[in-house]
Amino acid sequence: MTPLLELQTFATPDTEMERRPDGTIILSSRLALPDPEPSISAVLRKRAAQHPDRVLAAVRDGQDGWTALTYGEALRKSDALGRAFRDLGLGPEKPVMILSGNSLEHLLVSLGAYVAGAPAMPISVAYSLMSTDHMRIKAIAELTEPGLVFADDAGPFGPALEALTGIVPLTLVARGEREGALRLDELLAREGRPLDGDPGPDAIAKLLFTSGSTGVPKGVINTHRMLCSNQAMHVAIWPFLRDEPPVMVDWLPWSHTFGGNHNLNMALFHGGTIYIDDGRPAPPLFPRTLAALSDVPPTLYFNVPAGYALLAPALEHDGDLASRFFSRLRYMFYAGAALPDALATRLRKLASQHADHEVPLTSSWGTTETSPTATSMHYLGAPTGCIGVPVPGCTIKLAPVADRFELRASGPNITPGYYREPELTTVTFDEEGFYRSGDAVKLIDEQDPNKGIMFDGRISENFKLLTGTWVAVGSLRTRLLSAARLLSDAAICGQNAEYLAALAWVNQAEARKSLGASEDVPLDDPRLRAHLARALADVNAGAGSASRIERLLLLEKPPSLDAGEITDKGYLNQRRCLECRAAEIARLYADPATDESILMPR
Repeated sequence: MTPLLELQTFATPDTEMERRPDGTIILSSRLALPDPEPSISAVLRKRAAQHPDRVLAAVRDGQDGWTALTYGEALRKSDALGRAFRDLGLGPEKPVMILSGNSLEHLLVSLGAYVAGAPAMPISVAYSLMSTDHMRIKAIAELTEPGLVFADDAGPFGPALEALTGIVPLTLVARGEREGALRLDELLAREGRPLDGDPGPDAIAKLLFTSGSTGVPKGVINTHRMLCSNQAMHVAIWPFLRDEPPVMVDWLPWSHTFGGNHNLNMALFHGGTIYIDDGRPAPPLFPRTLAALSDVPPTLYFNVPAGYALLAPALEHDGDLASRFFSRLRYMFYAGAALPDALATRLRKLASQHADHEVPLTSSWGTTETSPTATSMHYLGAPTGCIGVPVPGCTIKLAPVADRFELRASGPNITPGYYREPELTTVTFDEEGFYRSGDAVKLIDEQDPNKGIMFDGRISENFKLLTGTWVAVGSLRTRLLSAARLLSDAAICGQNAEYLAALAWVNQAEARKSLGASEDVPLDDPRLRAHLARALADVNAGAGSASRIERLLLLEKPPSLDAGEITDKGYLNQRRCLECRAAEIARLYADPATDESILMPR
């Protein structure tokens, strides 16, 4: 095998651009798309035959070690589960609902569902463990009519399983006791010949549910063709994947396309190993992430900006951990939200200090409907916020909408629609069959498409001030977070108002470090308020009315999952947050200003 890092990381972009008379821009890659595999099940069989004893996935064993699942074990056990699921009546119209988080059991149940030809339905753990009414999982089950629901532990998931009584006929658990439930170990022990045949590229592999700001999350159909095509696209832009099995340490939830389709599938398709990080980017759990990274230096690292906001100070504080983290890392990858420039600068500085090779900071764009990668920054030198160029096989349309461009996509990686929602499916695609994303973008260089596309916020998030001036919410929010450094998130306010203001939450880890505090910093701390006032001055320097934030109000109560203010990965839903925070907005715009508001220095 070629030594690590000696293989080519990025393929050179070769982007074709067509301009239409109505202002529409069509972008596509001239790079060839490799032939996709026929199904995820076929990939597992191929990899198990090639290297049966290699570790596919590993999880903490509770004693500072790891419990591993090899490719050969994964194949044998998924075949056993596939036969058992088929015997229980599961199939294309009877999905397998999975309530658990990332685990070896979750992985096996998903692989067994693929073998049985039953759609796997991984559901956000938050819908089970953080919800008080379980309305979302009940509504999802009523829409999809699953034949079985799985939870890896009947204890914590007991209330959610109880909520599904009478809706889902069969319950499967790996641990704990639940009357009438099937046991995972018993299904794995059943004897029987493996099922013949393959689900095929057009079979539904997964139903993934988007967060949704209100009502029932949408069930996005993910076929085997979509997921296999997307991994073929990754090989085309990251050539090293052909010969260098990736090693990942990853927490991102498999109920989301980033964690499940992008990361987990990348390990499986390319013969790699995924170490399941049982932490997440929240102060009480993040030490688990640092412990995992100390154990296993990754070759690829994927995270959301909130995760990097906690990782950067930890690496700055611990040089040994930083050197180990960067020792064989090809790149740092972020997606899902904009990365503040100040944080990007810190990450690049850390890489230059602790790595003996170049470690780019890169990104891409995609959604649950695009499985997910549709564009990728597979080249160096792009600014923060660039989402790259179209990946081979996926055509990108920049469609004029008012004064901006909406990003639309077409290709084998695009969903055929939403499960049992034909009307929603129809309105989600334009007259040429392109998926309408609702995201705004712009070309970095009007003459050179290989420079890439910049993300320009959600079209639906932008609003007008009382003056009629449009506000670009996404870029302004990123500027504020970058200037402040001590904020974990913010919502920009000001629709039909005379000036802009913001609701914000403090990143206590950064606040303690910056202010030299040993405990959480109170929101009325004069030093914190003075720091944020200076940040407002920096944001507003030379800015016009649509880019000036006049006031800031710090909030104690975090955004609510049940109310739709955040997604299960912690992304803020700007529009829904403002709908739920009317009282706070009224305090923010009080005249005269209240003492709790932080004002722009005059």
